[in-house]
Amino acid sequence: MTSITDLTAEGDIRLALAGLRARAQELSRAAEAAARVLAEPDGLSTALPAFREFARESVPRWHFAMLNDHERNDALATALERVVPQGGTVLDIGAGTGLLAMMAVRAGAAQVYSCEANPLMAEVARQVVAAEGLAGQVTVLACRSDELAVGRELPRRVDAVISEIVDCGLIGEGILPSVRHARRELLAPGGVMLPRRARLLGSLLQSENAVNLNRVGSASGFDVSRLNSFATPGHFPIRLHTWPHRALSDRVELVSFDFAADPLEPGGRKLAVPVSESGTVHGLAAWFELDLGGGVTLRNSPENIGSHWMQALVPLAEPVDVEAGSTLMLDLSWSETSLSLA
Repeated sequence: MTSITDLTAEGDIRLALAGLRARAQELSRAAEAAARVLAEPDGLSTALPAFREFARESVPRWHFAMLNDHERNDALATALERVVPQGGTVLDIGAGTGLLAMMAVRAGAAQVYSCEANPLMAEVARQVVAAEGLAGQVTVLACRSDELAVGRELPRRVDAVISEIVDCGLIGEGILPSVRHARRELLAPGGVMLPRRARLLGSLLQSENAVNLNRVGSASGFDVSRLNSFATPGHFPIRLHTWPHRALSDRVELVSFDFAADPLEPGGRKLAVPVSESGTVHGLAAWFELDLGGGVTLRNSPENIGSHWMQALVPLAEPVDVEAGSTLMLDLSWSETSLSLA
């Protein structure tokens, strides 16, 4: 007789195989598109329609919202004007369209090396930089920052490292390992780090609607919870004001990072959160305050509804009922890219 455990194990194996097939199909489509481009006798310009669909899927949509976030752009431009070493060499981690690199040149940098892991975005950045007449001062490198080495891609250690690779929960795009490596291997002693530091704030959240953005049980009487195999582990983005919710505590500091001095390793801490309202806690709503230097701070707090960044929801494995006046003890942990609670 087949047990539930056997069925689950078999299901996991079949899911893994289906995932491999999906990845193989994705690579096959990319290879076919590239082959059509290379086969065109008149060059890339006439082959672009064959490549466009794959390219669109390879470039995240959030680039558009981010570049249209004027508060973010103005904050970064102001901070760079105040902290970039005049005539210095700068490393920009996460080029995107090359915006921060060009801002750094405008702020007084003599040379900027801007790395971008997505080769399509790296090419976009090269073309944007060239069109702005800055190709002589900005070098776009299609690689991760931890693939750079002094004496190879970089002629010497840089005078400043700038980066804004943060997600709604601060660490989701890998700012901790990226800064850790750059500080150790690529930044000159006493060099400038932007951002300088950051902290995560949060409050206890009651919102079954928000939690259900990343989990499911039944639908129309059918158990469809198998889809939870693909739920995002750890924190995920929510636009808090768009979902019914209750804050069951005042905001508290969850964790802080000094990018110039802290080890920036995965870790954890115990939280003692005073409960201000009785209810059911589904998780923590979290957001960051990013100290860019020069007296400039960037936030994605719930009241900042104009920010392109959402807030982060860090769910509990199971909801917890709480009473006003009590204290809820939580274990917050963070990996290189994810926040989680126990």
